[in-house]
Amino acid sequence: MNKNRENLALHQRKNKISFLFILLVIAMAIFLASVLRTILSDRRIPSQNSVIHDRSLRGNIISADDYTLSRSQKTYQAVIRGASIDPKKREAFVRLFSIYSGIPEEEVLKKFKDKKGRDIKGNIVLSRNITFKPAMQLKELAYKLRRLGAFKSIKTKSGIEVLYGLDIIENGESREFPLADVLSPVLGYVRKKDVGRYTRPVGIKGLERKYEKYITSKKDGYFKGKRDVVASVIHDKNSIKSERVDGLDLHLNIPLAFQRRVELMIDKMKESIDADEILVGVMESSTGKVLALASTERYDPEHIRNKDVPKLDPKFSEYAYEPGSVIKPLSLAVALDHRVVTPDTWFNTHNGRLQIGKRRWISDDEKFDALTATDIIVHSSNVGISQIAWRLTGQEFRDGLIKFGLSRPSGLDLSRDVPGKIKPLRLLNNNMHRANSSYGYGMLVTFAQLFKAYSAFNNNGIAVTPRIVDYLEDAKGSHYTLDPSVGDLHAVGKKAAGQIHNILLEVVKRGTGVKAQYPGLEIGGKTGTAHIARHGHYVREYHSSFYGFANDKKGHKYTIGVLVIKAKKYHKYFASQSAVPTFRRIVDILVELDYLKPEGGILDSLAPIKIEKPKEENNTVSNSDERKTPSINDLFKLKPKAKKKPKTAAKPKVKKKPKPKSPTKRPAKKEIIQEMSAEDLF
Repeated sequence: MNKNRENLALHQRKNKISFLFILLVIAMAIFLASVLRTILSDRRIPSQNSVIHDRSLRGNIISADDYTLSRSQKTYQAVIRGASIDPKKREAFVRLFSIYSGIPEEEVLKKFKDKKGRDIKGNIVLSRNITFKPAMQLKELAYKLRRLGAFKSIKTKSGIEVLYGLDIIENGESREFPLADVLSPVLGYVRKKDVGRYTRPVGIKGLERKYEKYITSKKDGYFKGKRDVVASVIHDKNSIKSERVDGLDLHLNIPLAFQRRVELMIDKMKESIDADEILVGVMESSTGKVLALASTERYDPEHIRNKDVPKLDPKFSEYAYEPGSVIKPLSLAVALDHRVVTPDTWFNTHNGRLQIGKRRWISDDEKFDALTATDIIVHSSNVGISQIAWRLTGQEFRDGLIKFGLSRPSGLDLSRDVPGKIKPLRLLNNNMHRANSSYGYGMLVTFAQLFKAYSAFNNNGIAVTPRIVDYLEDAKGSHYTLDPSVGDLHAVGKKAAGQIHNILLEVVKRGTGVKAQYPGLEIGGKTGTAHIARHGHYVREYHSSFYGFANDKKGHKYTIGVLVIKAKKYHKYFASQSAVPTFRRIVDILVELDYLKPEGGILDSLAPIKIEKPKEENNTVSNSDERKTPSINDLFKLKPKAKKKPKTAAKPKVKKKPKPKSPTKRPAKKEIIQEMSAEDLF
C-alpha cells in the first residue's frame, strides 16, 4: 500500500513538473515572439537613413513651331495646426499667407472654422493646389514666421512640447494648357487619379488619351543615404541616387501659327452662317502630316464647364454622318478603275428626273438631257452617278468603297476612331440601294475617312493616313516614331486617280465649287449638301461639305476638308455658300503663310466675313462695355479685296441634248419592274 502511495506521489510530481515546463516554454515563446515583433515592426524611431523623392512628370505636347500646348507641374498643399498659431498673430499670418499664395484673405479665414463656427485646433489644409513658384515662396514665409515667433509650441498627451509650423508638402501633379482652347478638342483633357496620397493626371480624350501609354510618367527618382541631425541626406560614397524618368514629349505636325489663324477664321464663318459647328482639316497630300485640325466647338481643358460637355468629343473621327454628293467622285473612281466607263462616256440623264418604280424617283437640282461622266460630277447629277454605279456589280462597288477606307477606321491618331458603315452586299446587289449609296445616302462616314480618301486624288491613288503627331522625344533628345494603327491605302489606280483629279479641277472651274478658285494655284474639290435624318425621316437640316486639294507649281500639295453642320442662314446650308468659301479662306491663309506660292503673285484676300447683328428696338445704343468683335482684317492683318464690277445677269441655260460619243442603253422595262419591289430608301 505504501508502494502505491509512493507511485501516486511520484506521478503527481511528474505532472506538476511537466505542467511547469510547458508553461515555461509557452512564456518563452511569447517573449521571443514579442521581441521578434518589436524588431520587425516600425517603432517610429528616428531612422538613420533619409530619402529625398523626385517624382516623375507627364510629357509635354509641343506644336511644330515649338509652342508648348500642354504641360505638367508639381502641386503642393499648405498645412498648419490651428492650435499652433498665436491668436494675436493670426491676422498677420492670414494676410501674409494671402499675399504669398494669391488666395483671398476671406477664404483663408474660413479654413480656421468648422461647420459650427468653432476654431479648429487640429490640422488645417489651407490649399491643396499650390504650384511650384508660390510653394517655394510659402516655404520661405514659413521659415520667416518661425523666426518671428508666429507659432507656439503645443504640449502632447505624453507631455512633450512640439512646435508645429506651416508645412508645404508635395501632393501631386497638375496638367496645364497655357493657350486655353487652342487645338481643342484635339488635345483632349485629363482627370485626376489618386495613387496613394499622390495625385496624377490621366488622359481621357484626344491626344492625351491616345498617347497615354507614352506620355505618362514612367519612374520616380530618389536620393537615399545617411541622415544628419536635421534629417538632411549626407552625400558620401554610400548614398544612392536613382534618376527619374519622365513621360515622352509629343511633337506635333501642326504649327500653332497656322492652326490659330484657321480657328479664328472658322469662328467668324460659323457666326456668319449660323452653323452648329464647322470642322476643318489640312494635310500634306503625300505624307499625311496634318497642318491644321480645327473645330469651332472648343473649350479650355483646365476649366471645363457644364456647357462644354458636348464639345469634349473630337468629332473628326467620332462623328459619323451621311455625306451626300462628296461620295460621287469615289463612285466614279471605282467605275473608272474597273474600266466600265471613261470620263467622256455619255449618259441619258432624263432631264434630271428618273423613275425607277411607281413611287420612286431619282432627281437632280440641275436639269440636263444628257451628261458625260465628267459633267455628272461637275453638275453633281444623282441620275447620272446612279447609272454609273449600275455598271458595277454590288461586290465591285462595295469593295471599291472599302479600298478608299470607308467602313473601317481611318487611322487618325485620336482617342476614338469609329469605322462608319456602308450597306451589306445583299443590299448593294439591288440597283436601288447601289444608286442610293453612289451619291452618299444610306451610309455613315466620318470627316477623317473622307479627308483620307480625297488624298488619293492628289497622290496618285494612294490614300495617306492623317498624322497629327510627328515624333516622340525623351529627356536625352532621342526621337521615336510610331507606325499608324491603319496604314496608307492603295485606293485606286494611278490612271483613275489622275482622271478624277482633273474632273475635280473642272468642278472648281465651272461647277459647284467656283468660289474656291485662286488664280495661279491648282484647286479641285467636290461639294456635298446632305439632309440630316432624324427619327427615320429626313428633316430640313443639312451637312454641307467640300473636300479637295490645293497645289502650286513648286510641288506643294495639300488635301483640305471642310464640314459645316447645320447652317441655318437662308441658303447658307448649300455647300457652295458655306463650305466652299471656308475652303477658299483656308487657301488664303496657306498663301499668306507661304505654304503655297501662286504663280503670278498673291491676290487680295476675300472681303471680311459679314456678320449680321440683330437690330435693336427703339434705336437703343448698346452698352459701351461690350467688346467689339474684331474683323478678319484686324485679326489677320489682311488687305481688303478690291471691289469688282457688278456682273451682268446671266442668260438662262438652253437645255440641248448633245450627241453622245458612245451612247448608252436605257434600262429595259423588265429591270424597271424589278426596281418597283425594292425597299424604298428615297
